[in-house]
Amino acid sequence: QARLVESGGGLVQAGESLRLSCAASESVPQINVWSWYRQVAGKQSELVAEITNGGDISYADSVKGRFTISGDNAKRTVYLQANSLKPEDTGVYYCKVRPVWGSPYWGQGTQVTVSS
Repeated sequence: QARLVESGGGLVQAGESLRLSCAASESVPQINVWSWYRQVAGKQSELVAEITNGGDISYADSVKGRFTISGDNAKRTVYLQANSLKPEDTGVYYCKVRPVWGSPYWGQGTQVTVSS
């Protein structure tokens, strides 16, 4: 079954770091774009970071300089290194991939909670 599996969320204090991972099963078609979104209750989901197959990377202004997205093609995994975390980074982080053909895939989400 084609799916994405996320891990790495947790409860941390402000200023600490987390590393989120998103692994795609082999049955997910060739991936063109990997993205991390976060959802805060009552707010619209926000695109946090994105990396393309060609290596183009973009970040939300709110995380620039603190978060780093990277990928390991051999492992079909993308990472989000989140440093200097702030309480406003709290939310459910979702991985999304856009294959070169077909519909996007979403992960199940991983909770990140940053206490002040």
